[in-house]
Amino acid sequence: MGQDHIRYDILAQDALRGVIRKVLAEVAATGHLPGDHHFFITFLTGAPGVRLSQHLKAKYPEQMTIVVQHQFWDLKVSETGFEIGLSFSDTPEKLVIPFNAVRGFYDPSVNFELEFDVAAGEEESESAEITAYPVSEADEVSSQKSPERPGDSPKGGGGSVVSLDSFRKKN
Repeated sequence: MGQDHIRYDILAQDALRGVIRKVLAEVAATGHLPGDHHFFITFLTGAPGVRLSQHLKAKYPEQMTIVVQHQFWDLKVSETGFEIGLSFSDTPEKLVIPFNAVRGFYDPSVNFELEFDVAAGEEESESAEITAYPVSEADEVSSQKSPERPGDSPKGGGGSVVSLDSFRKKN
């Protein structure tokens, strides 16, 4: 197999993160989520560019899941990340999250999930794995019981898994 000079793995990862960027930009433009849509966004708290309070960083030293649903404010989206205001135990917080820090994006209203396997502290990895799959209807019932508080992460499972590992050059 030849050497991948184009780096399809990076292009695919950027394209999938572009889905998140576009969805959040549309929500930021309108100021609300359409229909029943809401998002679980899991990110690495120690990744470069992530900004959150010391209290949240101490509580979630590795990763954190936020829920964007009813109460959020000041959502701003750029090419590289987003800022959002959320309340944690009645304390308002501002979070800055680069798209490269996002490990997962899940919209249970339509059973859509993206997962990114990113090591903590890495800006661009040659071994990053991307998985995108729809959640099966059986998992829809379990997603109704999904955690609704930051720090807990929704579980996908089931569905069709698309892994890019088989296309990577093995060293």
